[in-house]
Amino acid sequence: MSTIPLNLGLTPVRRKPFNGRSLDEVTEQLTDEIRELYTADQVPWVIGYSGGKDSTAVLQLVWLALASLPPQQRTKTVHVISTDTLVENPVVAAWVSTSLKTMADAARAQELPIEPHRLTPQIKDSFWVNLIGRGYPAPRPKFRWCTERLKIKPSNSFIRSVVAAHGEAIMVLGIRKAESQARARAMEKHEKRRVRDRLSPNANLPNSLVYSPVEDWTNDDVWEFLMQVQNPWGYNNHDLLTMYQGASGDGECPLVVDSTTPSCGSSRFGCWTCTLVEEDKSMSAMIQNDEEKEWMLPLLDLRNKLDAPFGHYKEGDEDIPPNRKPGDPRPDKPARDFRRMNGSVMLFKDDAIHGPYLQSYREQWLQDLLEAQTWIRAHAPEHVQNIELITLDELHEIRRIWVFDKHEVEDSVPRIYQQATGEAFPGGPLDEQLVMGSDEMDVLKEVCDGDDLHYYMVRELLAVERKYRTMARRSGLFQALEKAVQKGYYDSHEDAVEFAARKKQWRDDIAENLTFDDENELDAPA
Repeated sequence: MSTIPLNLGLTPVRRKPFNGRSLDEVTEQLTDEIRELYTADQVPWVIGYSGGKDSTAVLQLVWLALASLPPQQRTKTVHVISTDTLVENPVVAAWVSTSLKTMADAARAQELPIEPHRLTPQIKDSFWVNLIGRGYPAPRPKFRWCTERLKIKPSNSFIRSVVAAHGEAIMVLGIRKAESQARARAMEKHEKRRVRDRLSPNANLPNSLVYSPVEDWTNDDVWEFLMQVQNPWGYNNHDLLTMYQGASGDGECPLVVDSTTPSCGSSRFGCWTCTLVEEDKSMSAMIQNDEEKEWMLPLLDLRNKLDAPFGHYKEGDEDIPPNRKPGDPRPDKPARDFRRMNGSVMLFKDDAIHGPYLQSYREQWLQDLLEAQTWIRAHAPEHVQNIELITLDELHEIRRIWVFDKHEVEDSVPRIYQQATGEAFPGGPLDEQLVMGSDEMDVLKEVCDGDDLHYYMVRELLAVERKYRTMARRSGLFQALEKAVQKGYYDSHEDAVEFAARKKQWRDDIAENLTFDDENELDAPA
């Protein structure tokens, strides 16, 4: 009989685990299978580890199998990779980070060829560099820019490096059919193409196979195994159970290697900034169920503000559009430029397709984020007081993008950092690289008298001229100046929409006339 009546997952409660077989029998069968696969060739293994129950169970099985092999048969490396998006739930991120360190020490002590790796996105791909730096709007199902940059690229890059070095790789994943019907259908589809027992081809990564040892386990099976079999690298699985009990959600976030993997925002092991789900049930439950986690409240507030910067529609509001309902987030258009990232104006129906966040809102996001980090460091428990919601490398990249790519020569990152943290920004001055100092920029803003569009245009023109001033060949200067003028050509949002509509009509008329002339020419006598 199962001693774990918790059923923290999707499967219904049942009495007998492992379809009536004993835990010892199932464990022995799987470890035998793992040993056979491991010793069959020299293809290295890559285990996806999130710190959750499924990936922990898989890693334990592999660890037990390798530990029972003679040292001379442990001939190939097992890489354990964990992708840290830098915006992971801080509780889970701390858990996984400590687990990886413990794992590395235990593997060395037990002379096992297991190498843990903490993978992170490149700085230019990080969440805050794209949202605060470049102004990408918060991710939405139709603009899910985060998954590729934060998860897919780091894991795929590592796996490809293993394949490049050895010609092939086997990915060991904790995926299970009982997780969802969609997952079961996908796994059954790949089963038909298997080249060996339990080894399925990976359509997204050439020369890599997928091994899923617990694919037929239910949720109860996983917990039965974790509670009855001691963790071989010295971590406490009962603490893992406690973390699951303190949160809500549908499971852990698996290793993501393609864009078909659903968002992990509603799981216990996802990003705290995720706006691909209606609400962060996991973080809300953690705060509600544990007074010691109330320090996470600023994170929940920030996440909700990202999701709906202007709040939600309420019952009785007169401005609810026909396709919206009470509770839906209000549109974030006031926070976004009516021009696209390249400065162009594109229409959808009767309005412009809005582009990146405006400078003032990006500056406010950074202010709020740094203030939350400062507050948490002052009020959180000791083990999370050094929490880093945004890294210094990200701050330096955001500063570079603002000043040199967006020509926001006010160089506001050091000022915001000083205001939010009470400390000087750890970066040198950019005075020699700026077109004008802050006093001169204030004068320019005063001269423009509230006309932000023309202020931004003049500011960019000055920055472009400053950039080309020191070049031996100034090829491209006039094109850059022309582009700056085109971006600031309009008097207002309405003026831009009207101009774009006239331009579209003009193009339609030309296209129609060309078609008419072509038809006449074809019908004319030779």
